[in-house]
Amino acid sequence: MRLPLLAASFALAFGGLPALAETKSSLPPATPKRPPNIILMVADDLGYGDLGCYGATRIATPHIDSLAREGVRFTDAHSYSGICMPSRYALLTGRYTFRLQRSMDYACNFDAGQVLLPGALQAAGYRTAAIGKWHNGFGTQMKVDWNADLKPGPLEFGFDTFFGTPRTHSEPPLVFVRDHRIVGLDPADPISVDQSPGTGAHGRQVGGAQAAAQRPSDQVDLRLAEEAEQFLAKQSAERPFFLYLSWVSPHYPLMPSPRFQGSSSAGTYGDFIQQLDHCVGQVLAALRAQGQADNTIVVFTSDNGGRYFQPTLRTGHRPNGELLGQKTDVWEGGHRVAFLARWPGQIPGGTVRKDYFHHVDVMATLVNLAGVAMPAGASPDGRPERAAWLEPEKAPVGRTEGIHHGTNGLALRRGAWVYLPKPGSGGKTVPEPTKPWSIPYAQMKVSNSDVDERGQIKADAPKEQLYHLGEDLAQRTNRAATQPALTQEMRERLRELTAPASAAPAVRK
Repeated sequence: MRLPLLAASFALAFGGLPALAETKSSLPPATPKRPPNIILMVADDLGYGDLGCYGATRIATPHIDSLAREGVRFTDAHSYSGICMPSRYALLTGRYTFRLQRSMDYACNFDAGQVLLPGALQAAGYRTAAIGKWHNGFGTQMKVDWNADLKPGPLEFGFDTFFGTPRTHSEPPLVFVRDHRIVGLDPADPISVDQSPGTGAHGRQVGGAQAAAQRPSDQVDLRLAEEAEQFLAKQSAERPFFLYLSWVSPHYPLMPSPRFQGSSSAGTYGDFIQQLDHCVGQVLAALRAQGQADNTIVVFTSDNGGRYFQPTLRTGHRPNGELLGQKTDVWEGGHRVAFLARWPGQIPGGTVRKDYFHHVDVMATLVNLAGVAMPAGASPDGRPERAAWLEPEKAPVGRTEGIHHGTNGLALRRGAWVYLPKPGSGGKTVPEPTKPWSIPYAQMKVSNSDVDERGQIKADAPKEQLYHLGEDLAQRTNRAATQPALTQEMRERLRELTAPASAAPAVRK
């Protein structure tokens, strides 16, 4: 999917920081005797209600659930965006993607000299690896030469090694990449991507039969788990490591291997997630086998909310639980995600963090927990939420504001309130009978005061949206009309936070 510059779409300029409250804690500064290892696992389109520890009953996820038992489970954690590329950019950079003043497509999304999470850790002596879905581009041109060295890419922004898919497992080229080169590339059968009309949303792969054969569509996560096991087997206790492990499931197409087909009670969607859980279990077992589990921070989350499929809903499983919306949306279902963190002896097990947490703070938090100084200018929109991780049930509220993105709009979160500057989902949850995303609201078992029984926006619906998530998590009732003063205040604040840097407001405490 080509993502047009958000500024052009919404006539927004760039700049300003989200308001954050200073987090006060009795904890001393992070001074670990030996820096912890870090494994950051990111699922692809996993819904808020897809895990057992978040209420799923038709899908078994015992390995992922173990992280909740042994660590902290966040119930109000959010990705920046309801879609893949922007959320991954924000996660790795601590920077809102709407500040990127160019389109996101095949070219590398990061700027020369920009410090990402792996780069900050690499400079402090960490061994760094990216395994899995990259989806942040290669090179400097939108038309990538897939037969040449793919750079700049992961290795130019802090990773020592990379193995994974260029984009989502459904988007060409359907190959694996190791470091700078496509695995199994045959010079006699060069690879290109045909994006002419009629080739689908992402085009189709031309050539590269040998390379494609080395990446069976129903084996991708299983292969990534093997790579992760091999990486962990090479690590020693003398040098810390950072592993960014980015799974491809349960993103469409749903492609569980034969071993997992029929294993869940939620159809193919549930089977794919149970395969993911198995792969997570492989990695956790490999970490234990190396004797490094006690000094490793393990984080598991998703890049955005889940997508609704009619066969899945017919089983009775709701990927996003009671939340309104799905992947692509700026409603809660688009970006409220599972977030689990385990660090034995440091993060108390079986705890729950109920306060707001934003992916844009992941970089700053992990760098802080590692005892590493943040490079100047890095993570400009993120702040360390160390106390929220180490004292999850006692630490005061840290972040008080945050911005979220859907394919057709932004939202401002402020305390328990969330504001959307226009009607609708801010994404693709619209009743278009010819679109695969179109599912009747009644079948999704959601309702909204602005939407009629056909899923159409009512003629008298307010032009803006305002919800109190503490009282209305499912976003059933738009309060914009009954709270005009607060609606105006939120509108103005969103404009402040997206104003040019020269006019950026002071950060509010």
